[in-house]
Parts: sequence; C-alpha cells; structure tokens
Amino acid sequence: MVEEQKVPEGMHPSFMGVIRQKERLRAKLAGIKHKIGIYSAKGGVGKTTVSVNLAFALAKMGFKVGLLDADIDTPNISLFTGIETNIDTAQLPLKPIEKDGVKIASTAMLIADSKTPIIWRGAMIVKMLSEFFENTEWGKLDYLILDLPPGSSDAPLTIMQVLDLDGFVIVTTPQKIAAINSIRSGLMAKRLNVGVLGVVENMSGGAVSKNTEEVMRVLDTGLLGTVRQDDRFNAMSDLGKVPVLEDDELYGLFRGIAGKLPGAASEGNV
Repeated sequence: MVEEQKVPEGMHPSFMGVIRQKERLRAKLAGIKHKIGIYSAKGGVGKTTVSVNLAFALAKMGFKVGLLDADIDTPNISLFTGIETNIDTAQLPLKPIEKDGVKIASTAMLIADSKTPIIWRGAMIVKMLSEFFENTEWGKLDYLILDLPPGSSDAPLTIMQVLDLDGFVIVTTPQKIAAINSIRSGLMAKRLNVGVLGVVENMSGGAVSKNTEEVMRVLDTGLLGTVRQDDRFNAMSDLGKVPVLEDDELYGLFRGIAGKLPGAASEGNV
C-alpha cells in the first residue's frame, strides 16, 4: 500500500494539491526544455501577435516548438494561424495540430464553430488548462510558448503556480495604462517566484517610450525588442497567415527577440 502523503503542519490542504500537481507536471513535461509565458494584465497589447510570431520564428531557427493558447475562454491563435482543423477529443492524450513545425493547442480547436462563445467559470478554465498540460502529447520540445489571457486571475495564477516556467515575456505598448498593467503583471509573477525575462514594446513608435522604460526599471529587467506599429501584422493575421513566415523583415525582427530567450543562443542557430 502506498503511504498517503501528509499535509505538513501549518500548510493548507489546497497548497498540498498544488505541490502534487506541480510534481506530476514536472515529470509529464520533462521533454520540454524551456517553457515561456507571454503575458500582460492589459488586454489588446498584442500578446497573441508576439506569441505566434515568436513561436514560428523559433521554429524557423531550427527549434522544436509548441504553442499553447492559454486564453481558454477567448482563444484566438487558430485565427492568427489559419488553422481550421479540430483536435480529436475521442482519444487521449490529445494531439496538438502541427503547422510549419509548430505544435499548437487551443480550446478553439475543440469546438465546432470558432464563433461559439465559451462561457465557463474559473474551475472549468483551470480544468481545461490541466488537460492541455497533463493529457496532451507535446513530445520533446525545445520551447513551449504560452499565450496567456489578460488579467491576474485563474488562468495566469494556475500557470504560475503549477508550471516550472523559465519566466515571462511582458508585452506592453507605449501608453501609460499599458505600462501600469505590465508592471502589475511582472510584480505578480515575481511574487509567485516566476522570473521576468524581459519586455517587448509592441505598437512602438520607434524609440522606446518613457512608459516602457518605467516598466523595465520597476521590474528590474531589460528590453527584448520593439515591434513597430505595422499594418502588415493585421493584414496577414486577418488572412490566417503568420507574418514571420511571409516577410523576411518581420522574421528578422522576431528572430532578434527569440535570440535573447533562455537557451536560444547556446542551443540554436542564432
């Protein structure tokens, strides 16, 4: 008989559950070298744009890459990548859909119509995240990129608690309100002992804004890159085309950001 693990004195039983899940996931995801979250508490700053183009840039650089749409109730990655195929839910483990060398999973790939609203409470969102971690066949990867939803509630909190992340890339824009929410995001991560890998200023005017400089100062981190306001992103994404696969200049931009991620310079072809 296996002896039941006792809850240490002074620890709430729910924390013990988190610890057990983290141990299971550490073993389950042992074939993934680097797990990196793309995050901001502010919506509309371009987290999905950064996530998608970063993942495909890494794949184009020769890495084995997975991309998880962790925005469970408002998934968009399938729209950005032009994927209309559904994941077969009749068999476990779930098998991500592969496109141009990137393994992709999203709740949008589990429903018949991408326009159907996903109206779930927090517990269901957490359960779906667990399915993507524990019952999905990611295989051996160099990178798993996680596109997080905005806010600081169930999905981001769960990911910070149960995954051994390399850290977060914080996405912001030049606006003050985006900077304030980016600071909140980074401080939340640090409070939960997850590192901040750096900042990407999206929709940039060129030079790094003073608001983004304030984000870096408060979070004690550096700049990974700036992504200028560019109509090509919207035009290609609306067509389900990945910009870094279509445009060498945009690929070069995201290759530069990707090259600053943990392991990229030493393991890849940067």
